[in-house]
Amino acid sequence: MTEQTEHRSLFPRADRYLLAITLIWGSTFSVTKLALVDLPPLMLQGMRFTLAALMVGIYTWKDIKTTSRESLRAGLLLGVMLGLGFAFQTVGLLYTSAGKAGFLTGTMVVFTPILQLLIERKRPSLGNGIGVLIVAAGLWLFTSPAAGEFNFGDMLILICAVIFAFYIVYLDVFTKQRFDREIVFYQFVVTAVIGFSAAPFFSHGEIALSTESLGAVIYLAFFASTIAIFVQSKYQRETTPTKAAIIFTMEPVFAALLAYIILFETMNALEITGAVVMFAGLLFSELYGLRTASKKRKNS
Repeated sequence: MTEQTEHRSLFPRADRYLLAITLIWGSTFSVTKLALVDLPPLMLQGMRFTLAALMVGIYTWKDIKTTSRESLRAGLLLGVMLGLGFAFQTVGLLYTSAGKAGFLTGTMVVFTPILQLLIERKRPSLGNGIGVLIVAAGLWLFTSPAAGEFNFGDMLILICAVIFAFYIVYLDVFTKQRFDREIVFYQFVVTAVIGFSAAPFFSHGEIALSTESLGAVIYLAFFASTIAIFVQSKYQRETTPTKAAIIFTMEPVFAALLAYIILFETMNALEITGAVVMFAGLLFSELYGLRTASKKRKNS
């Protein structure tokens, strides 16, 4: 595919990759709920990201040996945000449903353009801005009182969404000019350390590692951590933070669908309507960007 054809496509390469890892992330809410039957939440985080760090470390060992101070700093700072975000999310899943946690995590789309403006001094495009409003309306439908009460777990997931919004913007800041593969390794190390350090405070009895929970840890480490975050770190820089956040709001849609299939969690009519509205927001953002790019080519 030529560069010109790539620009004309409805979903450019970066958007397709980000949407693919969003599907993977959508599955993690159900997989994590299964793992939490046997493992304390922060112990699960520590195990997941230790295994992921080993996988990435083997792949990027030559880069790690010659890493720059800037890459180390970026990896550590991003790791703190990633680790705290997952900590709040994993603990929150103890108190709320997988489907609802997915939708609340999606509220990061509301915070990302605000943080992008404050941190990077960049205004989101008109299409992205309207897309955010449409997606926010869909999220409101799902999280309205008719869809269920707002509980302690929901609050933790909402804090997680704010932290992930910071992560998306700072990932853009640190990787816009170049992508150093070893920063993913540093992120995973810090996230694992945060998990193990906080694990004693969120323990709920003895650890019983069954075949099911071990499989969940391996899945989360390989697909949802190693593959997904590596792809995000490499390809998010080819789009904008706000557009990336809009794509990531499909995570709750995937989460709710997979929670229905795996955990038999159901969605009511209001939740289904919210999911449809959110998808409309994503589609609008993509179509508007395609239309704008087409106009620029005609005028050049």
